[in-house]
Amino acid sequence: AIICGRASRLRGHRAQSVKIVVATVQTPFIHGGAEYLIQGLVPALAAKGHTVERVAMPFRFSPVEQVRRSMELWETEDLTVLNGHQVDRVICTQFPTYYLAHPRKATWLLHQYRAVYDLWETPFCAGFRGEPGTRELRDAITAADTQHLAECSPRYTIAANVSARLQRYNRISSAPIYHPPFMAEEFHAEPPEPFVFVPSRLEEAKRQDLLIRAMAHVRTRIIAVIAGDGGQKAKLDRLVAELGLEHCVKFIGRPTDEEKIGLYARSLCVFFGPYDEDYGYVTLEAMLAAKPVITCEDSGGPLEFVVAGRTGCIVPPDPQEIAAAIDELNTNRARAVQMGAEGRQRYDELEISWDAVVEKLTAA
Repeated sequence: AIICGRASRLRGHRAQSVKIVVATVQTPFIHGGAEYLIQGLVPALAAKGHTVERVAMPFRFSPVEQVRRSMELWETEDLTVLNGHQVDRVICTQFPTYYLAHPRKATWLLHQYRAVYDLWETPFCAGFRGEPGTRELRDAITAADTQHLAECSPRYTIAANVSARLQRYNRISSAPIYHPPFMAEEFHAEPPEPFVFVPSRLEEAKRQDLLIRAMAHVRTRIIAVIAGDGGQKAKLDRLVAELGLEHCVKFIGRPTDEEKIGLYARSLCVFFGPYDEDYGYVTLEAMLAAKPVITCEDSGGPLEFVVAGRTGCIVPPDPQEIAAAIDELNTNRARAVQMGAEGRQRYDELEISWDAVVEKLTAA
């Protein structure tokens, strides 16, 4: 089934408004960065006077046959005309939406199917790699991605890290466009309290386990507040129990947006140490809340924003190094506040806005 959602054109805006389709996939019961991006993009396009439809099909990560089926379905979609309406432009955002047909097909790529690209040789993909047919699927996706992404013009991504992957694996050039996090205008700073905030889905590649292991080495009085839900919860619970850290590691589940903003505001610092993240709203949210970010040398997207020693700490993905960074900030809280203020200043200097996104995506 195709899911459509309309953002009606606002009247009184520029005469050159057009009909735009934003092509996405829907992953039932999983809500993350892709959903937040679409929630921002569609109304931003409509606010500039365009008539916008979101067109989505459900996506399944496994088994292999379901991934191939999704590829085939998008390859059969021609969105040039929908119900008698000429579509002026299509913006593709996720694998495999860019397989569709349209004479003016642009892409603003969140990421490709990472399991067959940068995650293929990592421990995060060991289970998938061992399934029957995945090597053939990898070859098929690489070939189809290279063909169909080359058809897109213009080609944008959400971060320089995503553009680098596209160049490395498919020899296709692109440019990044940064966009604001959801509810960006609501973030603010309050006096810091002695806790490290760790907001993210509980997935293996997000590496909350690094922070938990680090807490076993922390020497100052501070706790870790881990917010989010996901498939790694039971495993992380066991790790906390094994290390005897129940007194200083707290899981709070998935907070409301208002609760999350409040936790950012009151935290001493934010830990975000994923493996090779695409973009990472957490980094930007922490900057908006004027909090220093502790991230890792192999964390990808966050490294586009964190300036070591100025707006946060960049350390090896090692628990003792992470613990040392936490202790440093907790010992010198005035310095932590200053680093957070510099992070907020850096965010403002980047001039990240939906207006800038729309201007580039709708340029002739």
